[in-house]
Amino acid sequence: MENKRKHLEFIQGVINRMAGNLFFLRGWTITLIAALFALFVKDANHNYIFVVYFPAIIFWILDGYFLSQERLFRALYNHVRKLDEKEIDFSMDTSEYKKDKRNSWICSMFSETLLFFYLPLVGIMLLVTYLLN
Repeated sequence: MENKRKHLEFIQGVINRMAGNLFFLRGWTITLIAALFALFVKDANHNYIFVVYFPAIIFWILDGYFLSQERLFRALYNHVRKLDEKEIDFSMDTSEYKKDKRNSWICSMFSETLLFFYLPLVGIMLLVTYLLN
């Protein structure tokens, strides 16, 4: 069981890093958007205010990518936990799980967790843009 446990630990480490990346991306998203809005309000240059939407979209795409990678490794974890000890090969290849549409990058971008964060954020950004103009 030691090989199986070690393999699962490796996979869990990757899953934890992906989850950490998601957390940091969301923090950077809020920080950068707030800073850009503050910059545009301070300088009163409303012509370039739509530049604020660019980082939100880029971070949404990156968030979707990391979530899709996390889902792939969760699928690998689920597979490895069912294997017998003698079948453990320490493979970290997730290509077999890319066939599942739920693990795709686009599907991850529009998952409930990301939509719950980014749609209200974009809504607030639209409201602030409207109020500034």
